Amino acid sequence: MPWVYLLLAVAAFVVALKTTSPALMAVSLLAALGLLIAGVMSLLARRLDNTSRDVSVIIDPVELRRLREQAEARKLAASQSEPPPR
Repeated sequence: MPWVYLLLAVAAFVVALKTTSPALMAVSLLAALGLLIAGVMSLLARRLDNTSRDVSVIIDPVELRRLREQAEARKLAASQSEPPPR
């Protein structure tokens, strides 16, 4: 889809260069600018979407609390089994 925006922007630039009417040239240049910005933003959004993580792998709060409790229990067991420092 972003390539369609960019092709339409090029077509609007061509219209702006070929026309003899100043009003049509202004409208074509504004349309080309808008389409160019939309195309670039669409390309950036697609790239960002491809590099983002999958939401399904995010840990829910219950699982996070369980992991913290396990880590605290391991730390407590490790500190009780070690002899006290001199």
